[in-house]
Amino acid sequence: MTDDRSRRRRLRFATEVLVLQLVVVVAVVVLTSAVFVRIEVTRLERAAEGTALAIAQSVAAQDDLRTEVTRLSVDGTDLDRVDLADGPVQQAALDAQRRTGALFVVVTDDRGIRLAHPDADRIGRMVSTSPDAALSGRESVSWARGTLGESARAKVPVYGTGAGGAGAGRASRPDVVGEVSVGFARDRVYDTLVEDSVPVVGAGLVAVLLAVVASVLIRRRLVRLTLGVQPEELVTLVQNQRAVLGGVGEGVIATSPTGTVTVCNAEAARLLALTRPVGRAVTDLDLPDALAAMLDRAAPTPASATVVAGPQVLLVDVRSVFRDGLDLGRVAVLRDRTDVEALSRRLDAVGSLTQALRAQRHEFANRLHAIAGLLDVGETTRARAYLADVQERGPLRYPVQHADRLTEPFLQAFLGAKGVEAAERGVLLRIGPETLVQGTITEPGDVTTVLGNLVDNAVTAALSRARSSPDEPQPWVEVEVLDEGTTLHLSVMDSGPGVPGDRDLFARRSPGPRAAGDGGSGEPGPGDPGQVHGLGIGLPLSREIARRNGGDVWLADRGGPGDGGGPGDGGADDTTHGAVFCARLGGAVG
Repeated sequence: MTDDRSRRRRLRFATEVLVLQLVVVVAVVVLTSAVFVRIEVTRLERAAEGTALAIAQSVAAQDDLRTEVTRLSVDGTDLDRVDLADGPVQQAALDAQRRTGALFVVVTDDRGIRLAHPDADRIGRMVSTSPDAALSGRESVSWARGTLGESARAKVPVYGTGAGGAGAGRASRPDVVGEVSVGFARDRVYDTLVEDSVPVVGAGLVAVLLAVVASVLIRRRLVRLTLGVQPEELVTLVQNQRAVLGGVGEGVIATSPTGTVTVCNAEAARLLALTRPVGRAVTDLDLPDALAAMLDRAAPTPASATVVAGPQVLLVDVRSVFRDGLDLGRVAVLRDRTDVEALSRRLDAVGSLTQALRAQRHEFANRLHAIAGLLDVGETTRARAYLADVQERGPLRYPVQHADRLTEPFLQAFLGAKGVEAAERGVLLRIGPETLVQGTITEPGDVTTVLGNLVDNAVTAALSRARSSPDEPQPWVEVEVLDEGTTLHLSVMDSGPGVPGDRDLFARRSPGPRAAGDGGSGEPGPGDPGQVHGLGIGLPLSREIARRNGGDVWLADRGGPGDGGGPGDGGADDTTHGAVFCARLGGAVG
C-alpha cells in the first residue's frame, strides 16, 4: 500500500512538471502568435490606407476631372443625376475603381454632393461621412463605415483649374472645388492574413510538439536523477544528511560512480587536510594511496584498512552504495585511531615489560638463594664471581649484552623486556659503547613507541638475513642511547640486509593486519621477503610522534654487505651491518 501511494505521488509530480512545461510553451506560442497577428493586421491596415491615399491623389490630379468638378461646383449649376451617371467624372471614377480593385471611388463637389459613386442611385446625394477635412484642403486616412460598409478610406481635396493652376505656389493655389474619396473593403484588406499566418501557426504547432517530446524526456531524466524521490522527500533527505554528517564523530567521504567527491563532512576534511573537496575528482585530491585505491571503482568492496594520513592513523571502512540496482558510488567512513594506536603500542610495550619482570622475579629470588647458600658454605670466592656476573648483566638476568652501560631505570627495564623477546626469537640485543643517560625519562610513552618500533624493526631485519644465510653468526641488534639536556638521542642498528636505495620508508602505507617488521611481531609478507622496514605504520607514526616536540626519526645508514664492522666490541660477528635508524626526542629527559 505504501509503495502504491509513493508511486502515485511520483507520477503526480512528474505529471505536474509535464503539464507546467506544456502550459508555458503553449502560452509562449499563443502570445507570440497574437503579437504576430496584431503586427500583421496593423501592417495591412497601413498598407491599405497608403494605397487608398495614393489612388485618391492620382484621381484628384487628373486635369479633365478637375475641370469638370470645377464647372459643376459653380453656384447655380444644375446637377442632373442622369447626366452625372454618364458623365466624365463618373467614368473616371469607375475606371479607377476597376483598375485598382477599390471598394469605391467617390467624387464630390465643394458642398459634399456626390458627383460619382459606384451606385448610380446615390449620385447627387450628400456623402455619408464628413467631407470637411478634404474640403478644407487637408488629406486624411481613416477606417469608417459608410453606405458600402466598413473600409479603409482616404480623402483628398480636388483643386479647381483657376488662375495659378495645379502647379502654382501655395499663395496662388486655386480653391478647393471638391473631394475624392477612395476606400478598400475590410475583407479585401485582410484577405492575405490567413495565408501569412500559416507559417506562424505551423511553427507554433512544431514548437508545441517539441515541447511535448522535451517534457517527456525531462520527466524521465528527472525521475532517474532523483531516483524517484519526491520533492518533500528530498527536503527530508537533505535535513537528515546535514544532521547525520554534522553530528557523527567519524569522517565521511562519498564519491560518485565517476570518481567525483559528492559528500565530505568537516571531520573528514580535517583528518585528510582537504580544502573544498566536493565536486573534485578523487585523483585530484592529495589522498593517501591506500584510500585512493579503495575508492577506485575497480577495487573490491567492502574493504577495511588502517591508513596513515599525515600525523593521523585512520581506520577506513569503504562500502559501495546501490539503490534499485543502480550504482550510486562509494562511501568511506574514517575513524581517528591515532591516540588509540599509540596507546596500544605503549600497552604492548608495558605488557612485554610486565611479563619480563614477572619471569625475572623468580630468577632474582633464585640468585639471592644461590648467593646465600655460597656464603653459608664458605664459598666466598665463588659468591664474589657470581656477584660480578650479576653486576655485568644487571640486577636481573636480562639477555642484554653490556646492560651495565645503561643505568636509567625505565630504559633498563624496557630494553631488558625487549631483550627477552629478542632472545626468544634467537636475536642478541646489546647496548652500544656510546650509551650514556644521566637524566630520568619524563616521557615514557613517546620513548616506548619510538624505541619499541625501531627495535622491533631491527629484530625482524636481523632474523630475515639469518634465515636467508644459515651460515651467518647469531643475528644481533645494537641500541645506543644518549641524553643531551632534555633531548634523548637514539640509535638502533641491526645485522640485517639493509634497506634498498629506492624505498621510501616513511611513506604513508596501509597494512591490513599489522605489517611484519614495522612495529609488529610477524614476518615479512610473501610478496617481498627481503623488505622488513617501512611495511606498515610504525615508522610514519614514530616520526610524527617525534616531530610533535621538535624531534625527528630518520634513516642514518641504509647498510648492506661491505659496510664494515659494526661498533660492537665483541660477542658477535659484525663484519657487516644492516640499517641504522636514529631518533631525536625533545623534552623526553628531565
